Amino acid sequence: MSRSVCTRVCSQILKIGHDLPLILPPKLGGYWIDPPLQKFAETSPTSSHYGLDRETYDIMERDSEATYYQEFFRSRYHHSFTAVDPSLGPLLLSVCLEEEEKRLRVILRMRECSMHGVFSVSLFPNIPSAVELAKMLCDSVTVSRFDVVSYLKAPDLITAFDEHRVSLNFKFGVLYQREGQLTEEDILCNNEESEEFQEFLSILGDTVTLQGFTGFRGGLDVCHGQTGSDAVFTSFHSREIMFHVSTKLPFTEGDTQQLQRKRHIGNDIVAIVYQEGHTPFLSDVIGSHFLHCFLVVRRPFSNLEVVCLQVSVTAREDVPPFGPSLPDPPIFTESSLLREFLLTKLINAEISCYKAERFSRLELRTRSSLLEGLQAELSTRSQCMMGDSPVSTLSTSDGMRGVTEGSGGFIENFKRAIRVRSNSFDTLGGPRKTVGVPLPQKPKVTHTEDGSTFSFFTEYLIDIFVGNTDHLCWFLSPSPGCYRERWREVRHYRERTNQTDVRTDGWTDGRTDRQTDRCCFFVFQ
Repeated sequence: MSRSVCTRVCSQILKIGHDLPLILPPKLGGYWIDPPLQKFAETSPTSSHYGLDRETYDIMERDSEATYYQEFFRSRYHHSFTAVDPSLGPLLLSVCLEEEEKRLRVILRMRECSMHGVFSVSLFPNIPSAVELAKMLCDSVTVSRFDVVSYLKAPDLITAFDEHRVSLNFKFGVLYQREGQLTEEDILCNNEESEEFQEFLSILGDTVTLQGFTGFRGGLDVCHGQTGSDAVFTSFHSREIMFHVSTKLPFTEGDTQQLQRKRHIGNDIVAIVYQEGHTPFLSDVIGSHFLHCFLVVRRPFSNLEVVCLQVSVTAREDVPPFGPSLPDPPIFTESSLLREFLLTKLINAEISCYKAERFSRLELRTRSSLLEGLQAELSTRSQCMMGDSPVSTLSTSDGMRGVTEGSGGFIENFKRAIRVRSNSFDTLGGPRKTVGVPLPQKPKVTHTEDGSTFSFFTEYLIDIFVGNTDHLCWFLSPSPGCYRERWREVRHYRERTNQTDVRTDGWTDGRTDRQTDRCCFFVFQ
């Protein structure tokens, strides 16, 4: 919209008087407004709303199941499997047997989504295979087998994938619209902050100095002052929020577009507009591919003893509605209640905007790419670990340098080393030689009582049984909480085989209070 057209429209709008809505839709549509324009005519700005309960202000979760793996799997003994389905693409399955509850917990990750299920063990006469569990969650699965994941860093990589959309940090734009301003240029060129606008900013958060700021900075410069000296920041229900306030961002003389300001606000997804006066905000006035939603706040009457603020919302038509619902009428007289409402509404608005077509397509491409890369890495690293493929097929990064091709993999090296160590014990369990185990990753090193050195990793998810004649089991578990379960199995094995003495290296009698050495091995004599 040109400046001449905006001036003409503005003059026509201002002739209407004070009974103007906070937001006007664009001529070509494409936005929804809450409350609707026909509802606005019935709203009395002088009436009060009673019974508004801030406990109904629930913050939405962008992905409610993203932390299931961290919550239900990482602290338990579990397995993960990978496959590539001809139609579904890469698949990643995680299975955990919850023995106390007698149930199986399963997560199936696919390109479009992850599926989570909990099944009672009583449903199965025998423990089902990975393929059967995957088909129980998604009947479109056509693969005939899954490969077990035996890569040491798999839990970290899986957690990072599951939670790649989870964030407790948010950034929102703040625009200051004065009476008679209808264009993007006019709004972004405002430099002075009125006392009324400053009072509103104090409701949103605290004004902080950017130099040396250590909280979430939302893309602002905290070292060299290139994005202004101050900003508005707040913490809200364990979340950190940085506001890109237009009047606090750098002003460039002679630049009508104020690109320094638009560079930040135009890359936000949600912005809040504070109006002084009664000029409506046009939904599409700020040109941006990212901005999908605006919350508009106005003081309807300045001559009242009680300060009341009116709220309206507009968003692109493919953004789903989100809570909390506006009160009827949408008037707030208590600043603390308004703060709770606005911050919750802003967070939920951004989460809902991710469901719009532009962002959902981008998220699907990102997820597909991440899952494909994760499946390939887990599969290749696991083959290397088991000695099924040469190490040279992998990148030499992440501590892989120095491992020779065709070395047989970690498992084979480990078995050979353990057999040598097992033969070094006499009938009294005395050690005779020192053994070192070459590993394909930078290991943690522990020294046993006899002075021999064993290297090991944390968070290894499989059990290795080295021969019946060796009578040795090596357990590495994802957390100290797993040791009680592993120790119980060792005790049962000892009772079944009439073993009266168990030598423990790196752990003692199933204790779970040591946080540093997350592995143990038991030598039966």
